[in-house]
Amino acid sequence: MSSLITLFIANILMSNVVLTKFLGMCPLLGVSRKSSDAIGMGLAVIFVIFSSSVLTYLLYYNVLVPLELQYMDLITFILVIAAFVQLVEMILKKYSIGLYKALGIYLPLITTNCVVLYVTLDNIIKGFDFAEMMVYSIAVPTGFMVVLYIFSTIRERLELSKMPEAFKGNPIALVVAALMAAVFTSFAGLF
Repeated sequence: MSSLITLFIANILMSNVVLTKFLGMCPLLGVSRKSSDAIGMGLAVIFVIFSSSVLTYLLYYNVLVPLELQYMDLITFILVIAAFVQLVEMILKKYSIGLYKALGIYLPLITTNCVVLYVTLDNIIKGFDFAEMMVYSIAVPTGFMVVLYIFSTIRERLELSKMPEAFKGNPIALVVAALMAAVFTSFAGLF
């Protein structure tokens, strides 16, 4: 049990995929202007990553491995991820039109968000059992959402701040991302 807790905390703080591997930078820069949009995107990513991880894990070990089709994992995983993103898009379009419009092009881009595919493949590569896979598949997107939310609150404050014209927009956002990476990786000695 303690190893699962360590896996969870480590992947939110020290091994955060956004700040240590710089995966998912497109939504980080694109959907972080408002904290409400960041939370909506974070929840959508949590749902897609967790659901697709469980399904791809089961497909890999119950279909691909017995049929000796492990080389089909990438194509299979991409199809599963695309199906879950389509489901999220339809649900948001029906029940939360404001969030659907706010996320705009970034919502269907969850399909190509490298964090989603990274987690599904990493579950297999690291040889996780089912419990570890579930914890990992919740921890990574939760860490993504935490960083996205913190980043969005900082960007909201930066919009109200005076700064040189050259730093406005993405340049200052990238500086903030670098500082956040330094802060989050400083937790590495704790676990």
